[in-house]
Amino acid sequence: MRPMIARVALPVPLDKQFDYKIPSHLFPIIGGRVSVPFGRQTLTGIVTALVNESEFELDKLKPIKALLDNQPVWPESVYSLLTWCSQFYQYPLGETFANALPSALRKGKAADFATLVEWQLTPSGRDQLMQGFGRAVKQAKVMHMLEHGAVPHQEFIDQEVGSAVLKTLEEKGWIESVEKKPKHQPWPADLENDQDKPKLNEEQAIAIATVNSQNSFGCFLLEGVTGSGKTEVYLNMIKPILDQGKQALVLVPEIGLTPQTINRFKRRFNVPVEVIHSGLNDSERLNAWLSARDKIAGIVIGTRSALFTPFADLGIIIVDEEHDASYKQQDSLRYHARDVAIMRAHKAQIPVVLGSATPAFETLHNAQIGKYSHLTLTSRAGVALPTTNKVLDVKGEYLESGLSASLIAEMQRHLKSSNQVMLFLNRRGFSPALMCHDCGWTAECKRCDAYYTYHQYSNEMRCHHCGSQQHIVHNCQGCGSANLVTVGVGTEQLEAQLGQLFPEYKTIRIDRDSTRRKGSLESALESIRKGEYQILIGTQMLAKGHHFPDVTLVALLDVDGSLYSSDFRASERLAQLFIQVAGRAGRASKPGEVILQTHHPEHGLLQALLHKDYNHFAQTALAERKQAMLPPYTFMTLFRAEANDTRLVEEFLRQVRHTLESHPLFDQYCMVLGPTPAPLAKRAGKSRWQLILQTQTRSLMQKLLMSAKPAINMLPAAKKVRWSLDIEPQDLS
Repeated sequence: MRPMIARVALPVPLDKQFDYKIPSHLFPIIGGRVSVPFGRQTLTGIVTALVNESEFELDKLKPIKALLDNQPVWPESVYSLLTWCSQFYQYPLGETFANALPSALRKGKAADFATLVEWQLTPSGRDQLMQGFGRAVKQAKVMHMLEHGAVPHQEFIDQEVGSAVLKTLEEKGWIESVEKKPKHQPWPADLENDQDKPKLNEEQAIAIATVNSQNSFGCFLLEGVTGSGKTEVYLNMIKPILDQGKQALVLVPEIGLTPQTINRFKRRFNVPVEVIHSGLNDSERLNAWLSARDKIAGIVIGTRSALFTPFADLGIIIVDEEHDASYKQQDSLRYHARDVAIMRAHKAQIPVVLGSATPAFETLHNAQIGKYSHLTLTSRAGVALPTTNKVLDVKGEYLESGLSASLIAEMQRHLKSSNQVMLFLNRRGFSPALMCHDCGWTAECKRCDAYYTYHQYSNEMRCHHCGSQQHIVHNCQGCGSANLVTVGVGTEQLEAQLGQLFPEYKTIRIDRDSTRRKGSLESALESIRKGEYQILIGTQMLAKGHHFPDVTLVALLDVDGSLYSSDFRASERLAQLFIQVAGRAGRASKPGEVILQTHHPEHGLLQALLHKDYNHFAQTALAERKQAMLPPYTFMTLFRAEANDTRLVEEFLRQVRHTLESHPLFDQYCMVLGPTPAPLAKRAGKSRWQLILQTQTRSLMQKLLMSAKPAINMLPAAKKVRWSLDIEPQDLS
């Protein structure tokens, strides 16, 4: 008998699915998309079951409006992975599905390749190039962009060329538009270009052979010092996979940072390489997604969201820089891409490789207890020499925009030898606060418990937490004095100061503010490589995976902030940053130096970092965590709640605490910490509180949450506050 009712998961924040009547002319399939009425709107949902019974009478059910797919959107392995994610991270199934779809499919568009418009020169346009364009600068820019062949329409939008310019040129008959769709071509027989293939050392060869001999699931930690040639190992691991006609997925922390890696993959293999990240527009993203599904692409490189891409035949997953915090999603479905990648590999029975110079403690711990196979690369490829590291004690020294006199002298020395210098500061903007010199008043954000950051460049004060901005105030709001000074140092101020100290050298700043425009980061990195800039200032964006051959000195300016932080992971992040940064110095034949500026040179963790390696530091820190009963030895869930009324939030979390403590599974090893105000207690006008649940095992945590969540949802205060769950949180702020 044909089922009458379809159960549909919809992108709404409710832990349930909805029943719809199936009209006689429609034949929905499980895992396909349907368009259904929901209240006054029409939503796109995923069919999860076809049944004959519902808790409502059949004639009360609304019918499905339209079918959008004639095959499931994901293969079975990804569908079950998403169901697992929804359960594990305690997030509604409909929203989990919506999270994993490209936005074109979320909006109900057909799962077919979108046509992309390209522009090209006409013969008369080529003639015009010879004659020049006089004052028409924009037109000239377009024509020169098209000189070497057709350019996609999106690229002109990125370069801020308006459609009016393109239209004018089209009317003149100099350019024309063509529509293009990706074509399915079989992969060439010769998959690899191996002319510039470097020779492998013994460790690399062992690591490759170990992974390549794995025919089913296996998780490998590839710990390789910076510059040990991890990318080369990845390329060699992917080669046999492609030979078998299978595909590879490579996850990277942030796409903007890895244009060189992508180009390396494209140069090495003759199969289509697709890139998936948030910088693509809807049609580009859909095309990349479909080309993985239809086996046009052989390799997909992407950020955490690429993890849910359907593949025709996936053969290996590689997670590069697995320790990076950007693999953890901080809102909606709060998943950790590394953990979900391992789960995906397990479901597909394929190997997964986690690569890093500074593995996360959780990963190291799993390798030590034998859950993961541990592969190491200890020697730096090529002629790169290890760096010399030293600490600068700045107690009592006068700091000029955060720079001590001895550091300025060191910089002078390196710059004179025509090398590059890199300075790290984890605070963008000009300065973290604006203060009155006479009475001590500070410009605070009205809606948060935080100060406004002063941005000189755009002449405004911005709150980095809620995004509110206002014009610079010129008089103190407390005593009316005009004597306002900036406190603390941001990247903008450092840049201005260096311009005064080293007028003969050029400085470039790389942070979120200076690389907002698409393509601006790539062009900045290119000009650094050409040696146009001698001093580089950056936040941690710069620490990841770049190769600057002329950088010989790296300095970390604000180390103390990480040593004395409320977050137990801060020291781990400092160590990772330090090792990653040290790997940036001295990558070529020039010896590199790393300097840490601190007020506490005697600090145990700093000493362990300087004189021993990362592994020694990790062992010391892991022993501390074991004593303190912190992850990876226990498992955490963070309850966050916020509302306008602080009493209401506190009361709600107190009820959550009682609900958890009275649970039959709650034993003497479980702990509930809180409720306490969040480190940033007020944000965007809302009071924020949190509660932490700690258990000994993951499975107990799951069982506890699974059965306690319906009870929490029924609490009278649950409707009055915004609350969320973060399973295994990475950031406790």
